[in-house]
Amino acid sequence: MARLIYSGIMSLDGYTADREGNFDWGMPDEEVHGFINDLERSAGTYLYGRRMYEVMAGWETMDLAGQPAVMHDFAQIWRAADKVVYSTTLDAASTARTRIERDFDPEPVRQLKMSAERDITVGGPGVASHAIRAGLVDEFHLFLTPIVVGGGTRFFPDGVRLKLELLDQRRFGNGVVHLHYRSG
Repeated sequence: MARLIYSGIMSLDGYTADREGNFDWGMPDEEVHGFINDLERSAGTYLYGRRMYEVMAGWETMDLAGQPAVMHDFAQIWRAADKVVYSTTLDAASTARTRIERDFDPEPVRQLKMSAERDITVGGPGVASHAIRAGLVDEFHLFLTPIVVGGGTRFFPDGVRLKLELLDQRRFGNGVVHLHYRSG
C-alpha cells in the first residue's frame, strides 16, 4: 500500500504563499533542494490542483543548461512520475503522464493508495485540504522557512484538527527546518 504524503514549504506563520500569491521567499537552496529530491524519489504519482500544476509544469520543458545538478535531478524525478490534476477549467494537460479530473473524489484516491507500488504526493494546499479532510494523508513533510509573511494561502485547512506524531526533524544551514510527521 502506498503512502499519501503532503509536503510543502511554508512560512513560520503557516503560509505557502503570501497575500499577493508570492512564494519566492521559500525557494530552496541547493542543500534543501537535494533533500527534497531524496524525499520525492519514492513518489510515483503527484496530485495537484490547477494552480500548483501550472507552476510545476515548467519542469517538463525547463532549459536546465547551466543549472545545478539538483535541478537536473528534480526534473528527472518529476518527469518520471504520473500526475493527476483536479481542475474544472483545464481542457487538456500540457505535460506527459498527466490526466485531468474534474473533482476530487476520495474513493479513487483510496483505491490508488491500495494499488500503487510507489508513494503518492499531494502538492498544494487546495487539493491537500480535500485529502486531509477525507483522512487520506498518511505523512506530512513541512519545510519551515525563517520568515513571517503575515497572511496569504495557509498550509493547513481551517477547521481541521489533526493529531500528528513527529518522526524526524532536520535543520539546514539556511535556517530552514524540516519536520516529518505521521498522522495519528
